[in-house]
Amino acid sequence: MESVTPYVIEMNHITKEFPGIKANDDITLQLRKGEIHALLGENGAGKSTLMSVLFGLYQPEIGEIRKNGQVVKINDPNDATALGIGMVHQHFQLVDVFTVLDNIILGAENTKLGFIQKKEAREKVQELSERYGLKVDVDAKVEDITVGMQQRVEILKMLYRDNEILIFDEPTAVLTPQEIDELMSIMKNLSKEGKSILFISHKLNEIMEVADRVTVLRKGKYVGTVNTADTNKQELSNMMVGRPVQLEVVKDEAKPADTVLSVRDMCVPSHLHKKNAVEHVSFDVRAGEIVCIAGIDGNGQTELIHGLTGLDKVSEGTIMLCGKDITHLPIKQRGENMSHIPEDRHKHGLILDFTLEQNMVLQRYQEPRFQKNGFIRFDAVREYAEQLIEQYDVRSGQGPITVARSMSGGNQQKAIIAREVDRDKPLIVAVQPTRGLDVGAIEYIHSQLVAERDRGKAVLLVSLELDEVMSLSDRILVLYEGEIVGEFDPKKISVQELGLYMAGAKREEKGGESA
Repeated sequence: MESVTPYVIEMNHITKEFPGIKANDDITLQLRKGEIHALLGENGAGKSTLMSVLFGLYQPEIGEIRKNGQVVKINDPNDATALGIGMVHQHFQLVDVFTVLDNIILGAENTKLGFIQKKEAREKVQELSERYGLKVDVDAKVEDITVGMQQRVEILKMLYRDNEILIFDEPTAVLTPQEIDELMSIMKNLSKEGKSILFISHKLNEIMEVADRVTVLRKGKYVGTVNTADTNKQELSNMMVGRPVQLEVVKDEAKPADTVLSVRDMCVPSHLHKKNAVEHVSFDVRAGEIVCIAGIDGNGQTELIHGLTGLDKVSEGTIMLCGKDITHLPIKQRGENMSHIPEDRHKHGLILDFTLEQNMVLQRYQEPRFQKNGFIRFDAVREYAEQLIEQYDVRSGQGPITVARSMSGGNQQKAIIAREVDRDKPLIVAVQPTRGLDVGAIEYIHSQLVAERDRGKAVLLVSLELDEVMSLSDRILVLYEGEIVGEFDPKKISVQELGLYMAGAKREEKGGESA
């Protein structure tokens, strides 16, 4: 028997239950010193739950955690920090109005006679940022820096606390391609310096690029651990979903027909500052094509879609839908020719305390098939909901009578897509339709959108996922600071070049481009 364990962290036979569900069912995970270990799985596979157990946010019903071979008890995140475990959450935990330096030292301040020793803290942060290639402006306020910079601040927070084990929960969800490349090289630097990294992701490209080993979870159970050098994306996706998955979008050439949506000189005021969030934007979407609006989050995509769908008022310009001016029409009348898969599924997509069947007929309950003399025909509603649930594989505890709030995010998304696609309108506005979904669900939703395009629908897609932008769209419009800075054919532009337009480093001038 070896006296020294090769593992810096071992999670043995972890079981964590929530009402009616085993989120983690007898999972064992072993992390070696200095390795990048990826945790891969579908939505609801139990990845974040397992990491939350390691960080002390949840207590497991069964199982033990060992650090360097010794059993440890982690009751809360303070215990985790004391053991050298740090976590960068999917949604950053930063105070917007504080400076970078204040955020890094918050909760770990070094004081003398009651005064914070900022000079020492600043020197330590500068030294760390140089050592690991994490350039930040320590005096900038967090609200004024980019998302990629905020992520660096989160990583410096962990390093400032001398953490040896770093957990990254879906760290690339909100980054540009360039920021993702930078993060990957930062992670490699950290592991070279002897830090041990746990990396939660469902993006197979990233895992293949940086991870040494991958542990796959499926439906709360442990499937296996493999060396990335001995596997490939197809094999990993099969382990993750339990069946072969089509990783590429299969589609024929688009056959665009008549213009369905025509936007001219549209301006939408910003809620945050005096400038317009959308500045004189013009574009068309034709039947039988998928037009994608690409851009980094926060460049006016949300306001553009709110202006189109009626959630925000348009201050200038016109919107024509199916030849009719809808610029100032109320939402209900716009909806007669438009399906909308919204960005925020909780705020604008579902009524969370309604059942699944009630959510499925939200815009249709007044149609003759669902009501008679003003009374809802509940049997017809249930039959319709059951049909959509089966067709779109919406998984829930109690079928049509499940309360929407209790479903996983991925299944809430499938329910919205089922409802909106089935409404059969000439225009589908799909905003981040696969946000936070795994490869199996993404494959299904992509095939649905392509099928709708081929049935002659006009599809306006807004996506932050560059793989999705490149593979799904027939035309790409890049939005930067509320303006369209370029229109591209996905077959004729690289991801890297598209990233430069998205970051504002390049823009197309009329009749050419300028750097």
